[in-house]
Amino acid sequence: MALRFIGIDPNTGDGESPTVWIDETQQELVLQGWKPCAALAAQCAATEVPGHAKGIPDTEAVVRIPARMVSMIREACDAIERSHVR
Repeated sequence: MALRFIGIDPNTGDGESPTVWIDETQQELVLQGWKPCAALAAQCAATEVPGHAKGIPDTEAVVRIPARMVSMIREACDAIERSHVR
């Protein structure tokens, strides 16, 4: 796995650090964010999405990412697309 750091929440403190990386080997975005409150997690698990079973599989997680990190996520998307074209 070749993780490439893209950015960290500019408002991060000592104990919180939402972060964006890309894994160029797996061609994936890797996001670290806050755990949702129980109510939000339950709402996500209960929401029906076409072609998707209800619930959150044990191998998946819901995370919260602050909107101020959108530019970092865009940068990560662009970077992973560029690395895929090689």
